[in-house]
Amino acid sequence: MSGPPDGIYKQHFHKGKAEIVIQKGDSEMTEAWLVEAGKGIGRFFLNPIVYWAIILAVLAGYKRIKRERKQFGSKVFDLFAEWRKTLGISLIAGLLVSLIGIGTGLVLSYETILLASGMMVLLSLTARFTMLSPSYTIGFTYLLLLFLPLLLDNQTAGVGQALFSEINFTGLTILLGVFLIVEAILLWRVKRNQTYPLLKKGSRGGWLGAQQMKKMAVIPFFALLPAGMIEPFAPFWPYFSVGGESYSLILVPFLLGFDYTVTSSIVTDKARRLAKQVLSLGLAVLLLAVGSTYLTWLSLAAVIVAVIGREFINYRHRIRERTEPPFYRQTAEGLKITGIIPGTPADRLDLLVGETIAKVNGIKVSTEKQFYHALQESGAYIKLEVLDDAREMRFVQGAVYEGDHHELGLLFTGAPHRREESA
Repeated sequence: MSGPPDGIYKQHFHKGKAEIVIQKGDSEMTEAWLVEAGKGIGRFFLNPIVYWAIILAVLAGYKRIKRERKQFGSKVFDLFAEWRKTLGISLIAGLLVSLIGIGTGLVLSYETILLASGMMVLLSLTARFTMLSPSYTIGFTYLLLLFLPLLLDNQTAGVGQALFSEINFTGLTILLGVFLIVEAILLWRVKRNQTYPLLKKGSRGGWLGAQQMKKMAVIPFFALLPAGMIEPFAPFWPYFSVGGESYSLILVPFLLGFDYTVTSSIVTDKARRLAKQVLSLGLAVLLLAVGSTYLTWLSLAAVIVAVIGREFINYRHRIRERTEPPFYRQTAEGLKITGIIPGTPADRLDLLVGETIAKVNGIKVSTEKQFYHALQESGAYIKLEVLDDAREMRFVQGAVYEGDHHELGLLFTGAPHRREESA
């Protein structure tokens, strides 16, 4: 009868020694990962995108506040509102992207990360957060990486080949699909009273109310770079490699945003419709990206689908907003709520943007003048009759305290105040 295999026999015979060797290997591997993670976090703060995001948020907030003061006579939301309430989803999304990327061994070259960062800065100069969709930032980076080596080779021999010899196009399109799904989640999370009110001229010359859905998020995720202390730990890892026998970690800040103006419906209804469309696009792109591991040309197809699909979604949104009847307009039924200032009595009374105030303490109102006159007659206690989304009447009542906003913090559709006040 033959004995046990040689490897098993040695492992059993030298059990104590084998365990010491394995533990030492695990310890060294853990130390390497921790050291590279620390270096990767340090590199995060060397990326100009981190500081550009702060500047961009300040500029966007300043521009919005200036518009709010001009149109409504007061500031509505604070300076960093476009960035606020995105930290949680950004950290969760970054963690999931990191686990997917590191688990499959998705390696990106440093040139890819630099060009993607430059593309995000360039597209954000348009001041339109819609251009910060992954369809554009990653899609245009892909196309630049695809064609730039050819241009550089024509200009200077060898330069393009030296810089862009190993580009992980499949990994880039996988990130594109994943971040489109993250964008869809951010759109789905848009809250009704947290969009930004504005006034705009209608086709007949009158003033109409509108809601601006505008958010920017910085999503930090770990990516693998060629060369470092991390050694492959499995035969298949790294699966999406760009060469090299060892790797390092880098924490990459990814800038993502959207910007839509809604005049024709309740803003959350529009946000969820757009979220479903972007989610479908993200899943289609991700499917093509995974398929490119077998057919490499599918990665280019994924980018084309992402860019054209995103443009089609934006085009359909613009056409519908242009052709559908306005929702935030003055009616004979009462005053349509166009905005609610956070922290005011209107915010405490659980009023919703898009609802219609029909009466104040039993007095019917259809203009702002009538509304404010009725408020002055109401004293310290108010009772509102409000038409909800189903056009059913509901009663809202509460006390008004000293120091509260004299107009309850409600904003209506009408001619702009045109008062320039200091920011």
